[in-house]
Amino acid sequence: MWTDDHCRYLVILGDPGSGKSIFLQYLALDWATIPLAKATQQPIPLLIELRTYNSSRNAGKCHNLLEFFHNGDVIHHLNQHRLQEWLEAGKVLVMFDGLDEVFDPAHRETVIKDIHRFTNRYPQTRVIVTSRIIGYKAQRLRDTEFRHFLLQDLDSEQIQDFIQRWHKLTFIDEADKLRKQKRLQQAIDNSKAIKELAGNPLLLTMMAILNRNQELPRDRGELYNQASRVLLHQWDVERNLLQDPRVDPVTIDYQDKQAMLRQIAYFMQSADKGLAGNLIQGSDLARILTNYLKSVEISNPRTVARLLIEQLRSRNFILCFLGGDTYGFVHRTFLEYFCASEYVRQFQQAQTLTIEQLITEVFGKHWQDESWHEVLRLIAGMIDARFVGEIIEYLMEQKINRREFVDEYELRQNRLLRQHGVSRKEGVLRKEGVLNLLLAANCLAEARNKTAIAPIATRLQEVLKKEVEQEYPYPLKREAVVAIVSAIATVGQDAPTTLNWLKSCLQFSSSPYLPAAAVQAIAQNWKDDPETLLLLQQWAQSDKDGWVRCAAVESIARGWKDDFETLPLLQQKAQSDKDWYVRHAAVKEIARGWKDDSETLPLLRQLAQSDKNEYVRYAAVVKIARGWKDDSETLPLLQQLAQSDKHENVRRAAVVEIVRGWKDDSETLPLLQQIAQSDEHAIVRHTAVVEIGGSWKDEPWMLGFLCDQLRWCCRQSRPQ
Repeated sequence: MWTDDHCRYLVILGDPGSGKSIFLQYLALDWATIPLAKATQQPIPLLIELRTYNSSRNAGKCHNLLEFFHNGDVIHHLNQHRLQEWLEAGKVLVMFDGLDEVFDPAHRETVIKDIHRFTNRYPQTRVIVTSRIIGYKAQRLRDTEFRHFLLQDLDSEQIQDFIQRWHKLTFIDEADKLRKQKRLQQAIDNSKAIKELAGNPLLLTMMAILNRNQELPRDRGELYNQASRVLLHQWDVERNLLQDPRVDPVTIDYQDKQAMLRQIAYFMQSADKGLAGNLIQGSDLARILTNYLKSVEISNPRTVARLLIEQLRSRNFILCFLGGDTYGFVHRTFLEYFCASEYVRQFQQAQTLTIEQLITEVFGKHWQDESWHEVLRLIAGMIDARFVGEIIEYLMEQKINRREFVDEYELRQNRLLRQHGVSRKEGVLRKEGVLNLLLAANCLAEARNKTAIAPIATRLQEVLKKEVEQEYPYPLKREAVVAIVSAIATVGQDAPTTLNWLKSCLQFSSSPYLPAAAVQAIAQNWKDDPETLLLLQQWAQSDKDGWVRCAAVESIARGWKDDFETLPLLQQKAQSDKDWYVRHAAVKEIARGWKDDSETLPLLRQLAQSDKNEYVRYAAVVKIARGWKDDSETLPLLQQLAQSDKHENVRRAAVVEIVRGWKDDSETLPLLQQIAQSDEHAIVRHTAVVEIGGSWKDEPWMLGFLCDQLRWCCRQSRPQ
């Protein structure tokens, strides 16, 4: 992250609560805790909330990112000239958090252009951007050389590790610690619903907090409700108000606080930017609080509202002060929860919203906007299942112009092929082309009593199966197939026919993606079935489809790491599977899960030198370089492969890894200079020159070296 030139520009994607912002905060705090002498050798982390930058830009406080550091709504303003020197020298790690929270499409495009201009102006500076997956369009940043990574859910080992660490830090009494730790672990192990929620770091943290004093709720809506009660208890309104002589003694309980937050969230979603803008002006916040306090007959409501807002300026609670007289929820998840709960209150308690209005004015208005899907799912989890059934039927009936969601790149490629006489279909359909069905499946998954709407669930499942089997009028993109198959498995998990259908996909499928997607769905949703591992082992060994074997290998490695047969199977597949991508997958899984096994490094060395496919050798080279840097044989192996591997991609990988891990070794620079001059392939020579230029840019001989390289290239390009 700090030194790898191949990770200079990153986009970190993740679901709500997956840890995107915490990850950036961790990088900043980790840097702040290291010794000063070491800290000055690493880039200085600067964390920018993009919603704050966007707000400052729109208010005219800044016109670009550099001005924002100097003039914008930040805690500490930086000297613009000194910062520019650091940026030009690559001594800064700039972290842009929350691209998804810039909701206006035009403003988001402007922010992306600003980031692009920033990376062009300061090419040595490392940049990380975070965003939710939903609604993110990868191409704009991918075109500017950003690499994309996805934060995965926590697996069972990581959940267990978190629980142990959290209880160790939280509890003083050993007996109480062990009792609460065991109760939480058992709740996760014994409830599939809780286990699914626990994979999300934010929800797992909420569970750990709630578990101190109560049994855990089993659905997300109630989990958010209970968690908000804990957080609202910390918002000690009364103590602060009692200390103020301007107001009479006031009683504001957690229900009042929840009601105020529901109204705030409802107002925010009805504003111009909707749920995309987790932002409310101080004047609007004061008005909402004042009106609510009037309704519950609090004396001096304006004064009390003003004091509540003053509290937020000094300390964040569930709401926080964002600067510039603006406020927002500390986490967008709570905005979504309180927005959903306000609709549910209007529907169930106040009865000012009919089911017809809920369907047409809430779901009908917002189902095509993915930033609303979390709210719509939460609503489905809080209302009676029979109403969820009506919503699902409505969603299934919606029509989508699928041509709008055909992959543009594929469309252009296929048109070019047809111009040259190659017959291809128009293009492939992205998952947005079946968004109504995917949302319907997600709403069904949230329903508390699925038995009450079993016929609707069956019909939805059949529609989803038809989509993935027929692929009409467009073949489906891989991401669409995976999403549909995952939805089928989720909504039909309790139906015996679902597992049989997924198994049949391996035998009777015209889609190249369906069989592997079915394998993944079986592994994820039927992990506790004793037959699942046996099936996966069989498919990994003998299925004729290489992508099925690949999916089985990955699923076994991640779901059954502790089974005694897993590592031998992976070792066999890494060495002898006939398809390179299966061997490649096995190499990555072995290096990831069995780094400490005594057989792993010798196996990777063997594959790095002798596998017949360059991608497998490439993967082995990278894994060895990054996992066994301190082994005495690693650098000599990389030096050998950088010079003698028969494929340019492997030589290039070895060059990059040598610089990454052994820049200061006395043999590194001479080796790169030799490769830059004599390698037979231009891409390897180019890589060596780039690595030399980036790592030794301040050396006095650098300009002469680059001029020599330019003259050499000119001589080579002249006709003989």
